[in-house]
Amino acid sequence: MEPAIALSGVTKHFGDVRAVDGVDLEIADGEFFSMLGPSGSGKTTVLRLIAGFERPTGGTIRLSGTDVTGAAPFERDVNTVFQDYALFPHMSVLDNVAYGLRVRGVARRERRERALEALAMVRLPDVGDRRPTQLSGGQRQRIALARAIVVKPKVLLLDEPLGALDLKLREQMQVELKQLQRQLGITFVFVTHDQEEALTLSDRIAVFNEGRIVQLGTPRAIYEDPVSPYVASFVGTTNLFDDATSQRVLGVSGSHAIRPERLSLGPADATSNGTGDLVLRAKVVEVIYLGSANRVHVRLEDGTPVVVLEQSSGSLPAPEHRGDEVTVRFARADVVALAGDTEKSGDTQ
Repeated sequence: MEPAIALSGVTKHFGDVRAVDGVDLEIADGEFFSMLGPSGSGKTTVLRLIAGFERPTGGTIRLSGTDVTGAAPFERDVNTVFQDYALFPHMSVLDNVAYGLRVRGVARRERRERALEALAMVRLPDVGDRRPTQLSGGQRQRIALARAIVVKPKVLLLDEPLGALDLKLREQMQVELKQLQRQLGITFVFVTHDQEEALTLSDRIAVFNEGRIVQLGTPRAIYEDPVSPYVASFVGTTNLFDDATSQRVLGVSGSHAIRPERLSLGPADATSNGTGDLVLRAKVVEVIYLGSANRVHVRLEDGTPVVVLEQSSGSLPAPEHRGDEVTVRFARADVVALAGDTEKSGDTQ
């Protein structure tokens, strides 16, 4: 089966700036795919290239096997949901949702039926007569989704659609987006700079940096087995050790990372007890209460800063006071070897 989206050698230059630098990518039909990266990493430009809002400087773009590299946006079977929703304030909600069908020449009765069906899908069946300004931010986001899915595109592109929502509403919309994608069975391509969002929603993630994909894989693979210090630090919180620190702390060469939740704290006189775990002496620098967990900043005897995440329900409670003498314990198997060097030893992002 042809992939829903296939990019081959795609580049995009804006003057002297290489916004996209030789991207090769295939996205399967029915996949929830996320493009993750900081501002300026190229992820949004790739989305705009798929949508047809930008033309590539080089390379080819195929949708379900058809070359659409030079095709206009309206010639592509895709739809886009933007962060600002782009709803028409002078139209009713129902007319907003039905607008794409109207442009396509669908008859009035069918337009209304399909628009009402789309509103029901996003759990807003009773707001059709309202104006967008009469709705909350979360409701407007749902209306934008309904307008996008009512035309039944093969691919739905989402450009940081949850960025303007508060935390609780964003978490709720993440669940609803995933459920909607499963219900529709169409390909979702989601652009975000929020690592938790990408990990929560995606079947696969492409991590972008400087116009390139630096790692591609499942959320678990990217989080548990990052290929570089950049990925390890950008996707979640981690403790990074460069070559010198790795030799000093771990007794091995190369760059390494270990996630804070893989570490545990113990009393100052704790030992490995033959388990093979590494047990390092440290002093507590700061304790941050997070509700379900404590984020404990410690400094090892050699001066290396380390972050430990201790669950509040854990058998070993996190120290409560700065200056406490403790030990940091972890299994060697939880240490991940990385390609490249970190900028500084013990760098924690």
